[in-house]
Amino acid sequence: MRIGLQTLGRKSERGASLVEFTIAATVFLTVTFAVLEFGRALWVYNALADAARKGARYAVLHDAASIDDVKRMVVYGNIAGTGSPVVDNLSTTNVEVTYPGFGLDKGTVNVSINNYTFNFVLPLVPVSIQMPSPTTTLTGESAGLTPTNLP
Repeated sequence: MRIGLQTLGRKSERGASLVEFTIAATVFLTVTFAVLEFGRALWVYNALADAARKGARYAVLHDAASIDDVKRMVVYGNIAGTGSPVVDNLSTTNVEVTYPGFGLDKGTVNVSINNYTFNFVLPLVPVSIQMPSPTTTLTGESAGLTPTNLP
């Protein structure tokens, strides 16, 4: 009689380990993908901030007539606009360059990347987020320029 109850108990637990594994694997894979995607989002934001800094450094050495060159420097890393963008889906329309009161040793240059949408690559869940706008402001400098009109 005892043998029959033990056999009956084992049959009712058959497949329980498969269910437990499925639940644990689902949680583990979800956490793994979340960590990878948020790490990638952080990398993209860092790349955008670095691109804005590069553009601002280029902009302080050039006048306001070279805004298109600054935008290409931000997006492609060169003023020719060749190659692929620093990050996917970045274009010159996302870059804003302003020269408030800019001149030799005065004023500032503001370079910001606006409205950049980051797309997650999660399986089965197409999600995107609006990234914060990295902005860099640098002051005008003379960096080797010789002023022609000295008082």
